[in-house]
Amino acid sequence: MTKNAIIFDMDGTMWDTTEAILPVWNEVLRKYSNETSKQISKAEMDSYMGKTLEQIAQLSLPELDIKRGFEILSECCKTECKSLEETGAIIYPMLIGTLKELKEKYSLLIVSNCQDGYIQSFLTYYKLWDMFDDFEFAGRTGKTKGENIKLIMERNNTFKAVYVGDTQSDFEAAKFAEIDFIFAEYGFGNAENYKYSIKEFSDLPNLIKKIF
Repeated sequence: MTKNAIIFDMDGTMWDTTEAILPVWNEVLRKYSNETSKQISKAEMDSYMGKTLEQIAQLSLPELDIKRGFEILSECCKTECKSLEETGAIIYPMLIGTLKELKEKYSLLIVSNCQDGYIQSFLTYYKLWDMFDDFEFAGRTGKTKGENIKLIMERNNTFKAVYVGDTQSDFEAAKFAEIDFIFAEYGFGNAENYKYSIKEFSDLPNLIKKIF
């Protein structure tokens, strides 16, 4: 039977990995000190959340050509995924309990701008593979977030869906996919013109009932 779906962003929506991955990225960057002296601050890392790796490469390593910056940051991502799979990161309060409640009635999906391995590390560390029916990410498809939302909805024969995220770009992605957007006020970013919002992750079940 086709279910209504809740599609989740990752960073700033379900977890916060900045504290966990910051030292990992900077350790990798130190290996390339002959090419760049860059060390990333927490504020910078926060600002990168939700962006594609290509965008982060342009922002963080402008002194390098985009291809070389992408190569170095790809190594950062591969290293971070191994670390996150072993140590986890900060998940938002009542996340797992709320997901279990939502899973009883809805299909749960993930769409992120991350690279391969990032969502998998989240699912592995917190043992959530059975909680989500599917996931998609920019690093695999090369598509925009809005395109990936459409893709995963079609793949799962979704009747109706909402996208939960924490940035204006998440709002625009949901708009592109022609679905409702729920703004996670506790996340990294800001958004405008949204109709629905949550102050805590645990607010979702009651709000979802009103939307669906």
